[in-house]
Amino acid sequence: MLTELMVTNFAIIHQLRLGFAPGFTVLTGETGAGKSIIIDALSLALGGRASEEMIRSEAGAARVEAVFSLDHVPESFQRVLEEHGIECEDSTLILSREIVRGGRSITRINARAVPLRVLEQVGEWLVDIHGQSEHLSLKNTRTHIDYLDRFADLWDERAVVASKVKQVAEVRRELESLLRDERELARRVDLLTFQIEEISAAGLRPGEDENLKKERQRLANAEKLAQFAEDAYNSLRAGDDDRESALDRLGETQHTLAQLIKIDAALAVPAQQLEDAVAALEDVAATLRDYREAVEFNPARLAEVEDRLETIHNLKRKYGDSIEAVNAFGARAATDLDAITHSAERIAALRESEGRLLQELARLASALSAERKAAAQTMAAGIERELADLRMIRAKFVVDFQRHEDAQGVPLDGRRYAVNATGVDRVEFLVSANPGEPPKPLAKVASGGETARLMLALKSVLSAADQVPTLVFDEIDVGIGGRVGAVVGRKLWNLTLRQAQDAANDGAASAPAHQVVCITHLPQIAAFGDTHYRVDKDIEGDHTTTALRRLDGDERVGELAQMLGAVGEAGEQSAAEILRAAEQEKQDTQP
Repeated sequence: MLTELMVTNFAIIHQLRLGFAPGFTVLTGETGAGKSIIIDALSLALGGRASEEMIRSEAGAARVEAVFSLDHVPESFQRVLEEHGIECEDSTLILSREIVRGGRSITRINARAVPLRVLEQVGEWLVDIHGQSEHLSLKNTRTHIDYLDRFADLWDERAVVASKVKQVAEVRRELESLLRDERELARRVDLLTFQIEEISAAGLRPGEDENLKKERQRLANAEKLAQFAEDAYNSLRAGDDDRESALDRLGETQHTLAQLIKIDAALAVPAQQLEDAVAALEDVAATLRDYREAVEFNPARLAEVEDRLETIHNLKRKYGDSIEAVNAFGARAATDLDAITHSAERIAALRESEGRLLQELARLASALSAERKAAAQTMAAGIERELADLRMIRAKFVVDFQRHEDAQGVPLDGRRYAVNATGVDRVEFLVSANPGEPPKPLAKVASGGETARLMLALKSVLSAADQVPTLVFDEIDVGIGGRVGAVVGRKLWNLTLRQAQDAANDGAASAPAHQVVCITHLPQIAAFGDTHYRVDKDIEGDHTTTALRRLDGDERVGELAQMLGAVGEAGEQSAAEILRAAEQEKQDTQP
């Protein structure tokens, strides 16, 4: 739910910090005091329209911050948060928006900058605003089927249909791939055959290129390698006419040490060390001799190595950065070629699978549609009862079902109908506000009072299906008189108890279904508020500001009396009676 709204330099609001409690909160005050501005500020924090005109005249920027406590997070909303990397510590979500004069607006969620579309997406899950110029999400035709399915508790059945639709789509994608133009397939076969043969003929071995580079290095420098080995060997073993070899000199040293040891055995250890060193050098000399003899002066082999490296280079240039990648490419090409070669068999199998899946999908979609239609009658009856309570006694509510024919759709009743993840039904809510009028889409209901009452009736019946926790009604009383006002107030307050009543029946813990915030000019509605704020407009010098005051006791009675337009003791008595009557209804309604 919404727990706090902080507004700075927005329109005529200099600075405002408003705390929200669970239940039903009402905002009252004179016209122009800034009540709707508060709702506009909340809308801005939720991703609504922003403009520089919203910035207070003497300020350089406006800032709005809305704080939410997420006691229960639907799985689908949790996925939205995870998708955008949004973490909620202590189940708190803070949405903030800053409009900078001459600059761009800045949007953040939990202090993390996010694109505006993310703020809008998150905001849609948190608050639903119905204002004088706003449309409730219920007016979005695409959401109607979602409300109906939640009302009828059909979400699991719908998920099964969606899974089957996905399977059909996957089969059709593979079919489409196989049914391409035959000439294109022929060209593809030729290309794959050439690639496979070229890679296969090369017979590449992992690490072969590195070994060949080392061999090329040796072959290209064979003369130098032989000479260096010869020189090193001569220094160690052969010597020359002018000097003895190193091993000959060391042999003399060994002989001298042997004589010393005969006299003083203290040099036995150094003598042994010298003997070991001479043995090691003998091994080195033998290795150098063998290496010198093995060095190959082979220009033909060098040419072969160069050719092989060039072949590997060309294959890597075309098919991958390494020998492993080239071989993997060849394996994939062989798989693709096999699929094309056997495409006729695969096409037949896919067509059979498509037909079977469509039959299963038709059965599932038909069953889902039947359950929807049964639930739609129950929902329509409930909404009409709510409308009757709101003095729209002869209003009619209709859940309209449509199906669109599609040659590629599911077979039902001898025809084929388009299908998507929601099934075959296209659902729209229609209403006839007056006798003799045909049902019309919600967006075409003209009267402001009728629109407000219809939205309230829909919210009352669909509250269990509506996952948005906070509902905001900006002057829902437009076009409504005092006689209906008490009914409206009771229904708005009842929205906060809907889940609590259901929970009580189930023996579960009680929790409010919705948090409701309402701006109203009718005392009959305001009297039902659990929390009551009065919005005042103050003039300080050349500046106008909006101030907020929580009302209790006599102050609240006085505010209701002013809303009645009655002054003096009689007006206060009437206001007190309205308040007592509302409190009594609330007590009687408590589960």
